[in-house]
Amino acid sequence: MKEQQKDRSCEARVEKHMQGRLDDLRALWAAFLQGRADDALGSLNEYALCFDYVAPGIFDGQTEGYFRYQISYGGPSDEFRFFVNPDFTVHRIEYWFLDWFDGAHRVLQDEPAQGLRNLWDWLSPAGMVLSAYRQAQR
Repeated sequence: MKEQQKDRSCEARVEKHMQGRLDDLRALWAAFLQGRADDALGSLNEYALCFDYVAPGIFDGQTEGYFRYQISYGGPSDEFRFFVNPDFTVHRIEYWFLDWFDGAHRVLQDEPAQGLRNLWDWLSPAGMVLSAYRQAQR
């Protein structure tokens, strides 16, 4: 029984879920650059559930604020977190997979990180970054 629980942990599932989301975002980005939607996934601006700012201290032990690109919610949920400098440049991107009192994450590096930086660069000039930050400050 203990082995079954370990297999079901977020740590055991995070890589597969992250790769699936990264594949989706690659396909959506490629379609976006061609000015179209992806046949299976739709359009880039419809993919995530929300984009918001989570201020420091919202969760116990959370010392750093981040921007959340939330893809799913409930059990399980997953999201990309953008940690930024005071000038809103990204210094770290993490993928989080969460499921009922359990969670696991990975820090993105190399090509996956660049793909998410492209997404950030698309969101920022559109005013979404500043809007999300201001909304959280109210």
